[in-house]
Amino acid sequence: MTASLRSRIVLEARSWIGTPYVHQAACKGAGCDCLGLVRGVWREIMGDEPEVPPPYTRDWAERKREETLRDAASRHMEPVAVDQADAGDVLLFSFQPGLPAKHCAILTTAITDSAPRFIHAHEHLAVAEVALVPGWRRKIRFAFRFPGAE
Repeated sequence: MTASLRSRIVLEARSWIGTPYVHQAACKGAGCDCLGLVRGVWREIMGDEPEVPPPYTRDWAERKREETLRDAASRHMEPVAVDQADAGDVLLFSFQPGLPAKHCAILTTAITDSAPRFIHAHEHLAVAEVALVPGWRRKIRFAFRFPGAE
């Protein structure tokens, strides 16, 4: 992925900062969840979404115990080794060991930076750019790159 495309992804993700958390929404300024943030950035950068997710409950990962989020990302993005993730890449997190990934975010710096950062929508909070502290880093399960990655 070119540096300019990475910059566009990060700039677009940053334009969502402050958007309130709304489960299943994907509308900048009005509301989104973590998946809605990634979907909205995709629409702005790539065009139409390649697929629209079906309705999902807050506990979908716990109930289904399937890597639904990983599988969807795999259909439309390139997998990346987590330790090679860079600005503009998407991270998938699992909140509990042994459970599927159910949270996603967009890196704003390389994961190898001395103080890596990411943007996400977290339940009960507005979209924010935060530090990838050890507690978050331990929860990373997968990383993906937007199409066109080098």
